[in-house]
Amino acid sequence: MCGIAGYWDRSNQSSPAESQRIVTAMTDTLITRGPDSSGIWLDPAAGVALGHRRLAILDLSPEGAQPMLSTDGRYAIVFNGEIYNFAVLRTELSQQGYQFRGHSDTEVMLAAVTEWGLTVALQKFVGMFAFALWDTQERVLHLCRDRAGEKPLYYGWVGDTLLFGSELKALVAHPQWQGKIDRSALTLFVRYGYIPAPHSIYEGISKLTPGTTISFNSEHPTATPIPYWDLQTVVEKGMRDRFQGTDAEAIAQLDKLLREIIQEQMVADVPLGAFLSGGIDSSTIVALMQAQSTRPIKTFSIGFTEQQYNEAEYAKSVAAHLGTEHTELYVTPADALGVIPQLPQLYDEPFADPSQIPTFLLSKMTREHVTVSLSGDAGDELFGGYSRYFIGIDIWQKISWIPLGMRQFYAKLLMSVPPKQWDGIVDRIGQFAPKLQNVQAGRKIHKIAGALASKQPLEMYRELLSTWKNPADIVLNSTEPATIVTHPPDWLDLQLDFAERMMYLDMMSYLPDDILVKVDRAAMAVSLESRVPFLDRRAIEFAWQLPLSMKLRNNQGKWLLRQVLYQYVPSELIDRPKMGFGVPIDSWLRAELRDWAESLLAEQRLEREGFFNVRAVRQQWDEHLSGEFDRSYALWNILMFQAWLEEHPQLN
Repeated sequence: MCGIAGYWDRSNQSSPAESQRIVTAMTDTLITRGPDSSGIWLDPAAGVALGHRRLAILDLSPEGAQPMLSTDGRYAIVFNGEIYNFAVLRTELSQQGYQFRGHSDTEVMLAAVTEWGLTVALQKFVGMFAFALWDTQERVLHLCRDRAGEKPLYYGWVGDTLLFGSELKALVAHPQWQGKIDRSALTLFVRYGYIPAPHSIYEGISKLTPGTTISFNSEHPTATPIPYWDLQTVVEKGMRDRFQGTDAEAIAQLDKLLREIIQEQMVADVPLGAFLSGGIDSSTIVALMQAQSTRPIKTFSIGFTEQQYNEAEYAKSVAAHLGTEHTELYVTPADALGVIPQLPQLYDEPFADPSQIPTFLLSKMTREHVTVSLSGDAGDELFGGYSRYFIGIDIWQKISWIPLGMRQFYAKLLMSVPPKQWDGIVDRIGQFAPKLQNVQAGRKIHKIAGALASKQPLEMYRELLSTWKNPADIVLNSTEPATIVTHPPDWLDLQLDFAERMMYLDMMSYLPDDILVKVDRAAMAVSLESRVPFLDRRAIEFAWQLPLSMKLRNNQGKWLLRQVLYQYVPSELIDRPKMGFGVPIDSWLRAELRDWAESLLAEQRLEREGFFNVRAVRQQWDEHLSGEFDRSYALWNILMFQAWLEEHPQLN
């Protein structure tokens, strides 16, 4: 795991010494991504500069250092990530006569490109990666990103110079940088709390979309990302080749597949462990790690004193049953609040998923013990874990026959009861139905009420995802761009069930642009490598072969994954309502964070900066402070942009 940055100056006006100084400044911004060493490579004749910061995981010797040249000198690479099947590829290449100097996956990548070409090599790589590859012979710069989007890569032209890097701060460090806020991208952020690829907060700067490569040459500086793998193809193949086996055969096959994937991802030359929340996904990963280890796996969780946010007790029980070496940290409100001033720097562009706070604290604690940690992310998207998948179907089946006007009436009726009152009502019912306790009912009921007025199923899905319903009315002088969520492809309706359509869209947007961003930035801020076994290509492809009945059954999600886990952990330690991974932002904004928020949302400040509809934002703030309504998620989006903007005063 590392940080990469560099540029291609087509005017080639910088001396080698100046180029070295520039690319060093760019990579120095990424030091937490690679604290162990740094490296620079220049092609002075072409104006290309590649920079690298290294977090040494495999082949800790100098032979694994980057930038790295291919044996024949044709290719130079800077690479962030891990190729998990590098040993298999190394053997295959050795049989073809290739001789290796060291033992790194980077050298295997270069050999694969040399022997098979970039397109074939990308098809063979199994792992998480973002890399820049300079072809000195053809004078082409290739930028490539892994299939699921685990590793980030930004790029864009500033004048005659193409900039790229793992994070935006590396691009900002270039002396030609001219950043301007993209108000269209800001509307997307206001709606979702994240900025979906290919957009970024800056005009002219893009995120490379997952599963694509983009190639620039001197004759054609403009280029379009080309997919070497795409989820639509995987889904369509899965529809054609549905898994035909029995439940028992599916359980055995998934167990075997995940064991193989996890065994590959447990390879490291540094200490390794796993995040453990006690939920289905992380418990499955840890159970299969422990089943293949001769010593206790190191596991990590954090807890909160607020019971409705605390999963640490469940994680501790699972760890005890599996026999892991478990470490937990109970976080005080002061600990969590102390993270908030760091968020604009940690996330580098506006990002507003409140679980970013506990994710950073968990990563920080984990890094004190290990350098690599496996996580259970993506289990929800692949195996049907989010409640919207099964509740969404149920709701739509029950309401679709009701005239739209009547549904809108019932929606207003539900919304007329403040979330706080709904919480009280459901808590009282929860005395007789324990599964309804600590479920944050008010917020969920208001979400469902908003969905009632939807005309189509996917419109209901968008409603469930949207924090602000009409962001172009909130962001001044803006137009909201179309995304795959607002304008899904027509083939989805023709081939997929409603729940599968939601899973597909989550895999395309919410997972790479929210969940994976959250984990990558939090972990890399403390130099921790995070690995996600569920995002192995083989797991994704197998999951999409499964019939929906093996994911959603008995009004529960992740049926098949549960059956695999029950072989290792008793169901009574696992089965409980999904809690998520959050913090009490709603109450903090009325108490500990009130002064901070009031400063960022001050009427005169908002008017002076000129990004938001002041009246609309202030109304949400006043309603939240009244205690009757929970506007914390909508406000958190605005506050995270405001906090980020405060760190970039030149943009005001």
